Amino acid sequence: MILMKLFIELDDFMKVYEPEMKKHLIGEGSVKRNRSGKLTLSEVMTLLIYFHMSGYRNFKDYYLKHALVHLKEAFPDLVSYKRFVALTPKAMLPLAAFMKSRRCGECTGISFVDSTTIEVCHVRRIHQHKVFKGLAQRGKSSTGWFYGFKLHLVVNELGEIVNFVFSPGNVDDRNENLMGKLTQKLFGKLFGDKGYLSKKLFEFLWSKGIQMITKLKRNMKKLDLTFRTLHQRFFLIFDNGV
Repeated sequence: MILMKLFIELDDFMKVYEPEMKKHLIGEGSVKRNRSGKLTLSEVMTLLIYFHMSGYRNFKDYYLKHALVHLKEAFPDLVSYKRFVALTPKAMLPLAAFMKSRRCGECTGISFVDSTTIEVCHVRRIHQHKVFKGLAQRGKSSTGWFYGFKLHLVVNELGEIVNFVFSPGNVDDRNENLMGKLTQKLFGKLFGDKGYLSKKLFEFLWSKGIQMITKLKRNMKKLDLTFRTLHQRFFLIFDNGV
């Protein structure tokens, strides 16, 4: 029942998404076949999402031992595992659009922010990489240098994703433009690691009604957040017309 409901919701979304997406595609001038595959994008997306609800920790085991065995009746045109893996990149953009439009959780006043790296190739092959040339950038994380993108996530205390943003790998987590987009619907307290430690960012978020909470470095003084200080800050923001 859950699987059917999930597929119907995704299929209804794709009926709106695909025509709009085709309007913005840039052609190369050559005529190409637009032959549909055995599996529709709606089915691919359904199987990818259902994997996270199945209890399997490994996608290969899930597909070979569960999907091909128990979901054959629901998806009679299931392809081989190798072919399905080749189809998954086509589903990434519509999945992100679906998530943004319908599946993000609500802010509860307690949120957590973090980022993770998405490497597109090994750092030694940067100059040979062509797929994301001009989009991916070289960046540095706590584990070292990488080439690719960053995924920035905000979740609430229930574990629900409230918002997410993709950025090139060289964008700082404390970038105000990035954090402005990421915290559009937030209020209350926002918890992050030392990577978000910045007085300028704290003041920027405070002006939006968000209190950024991070660990302090050893040589830093603790910020006074008593009621009196909060009261003074509130009227300072109010006087500035925010």
